[in-house]
Amino acid sequence: MVNYIKESFEELRTNVTWPSWAEGQNLMVVVAVFSILFSLTIWGIDTVFSKVISFYFSLIS
Repeated sequence: MVNYIKESFEELRTNVTWPSWAEGQNLMVVVAVFSILFSLTIWGIDTVFSKVISFYFSLIS
């Protein structure tokens, strides 16, 4: 187990290509903007469905 952890850290240090600090910041902004847009889309769909269901049940009763 210890050998596996040592080899994992060595592979991360030597074989993984890490992005530069500026590229990491740009990618973080892209992820944040996408997350906000996706959240607003889900909120909008949820609001529309809620209104449709409320309208439907108000017609029934």
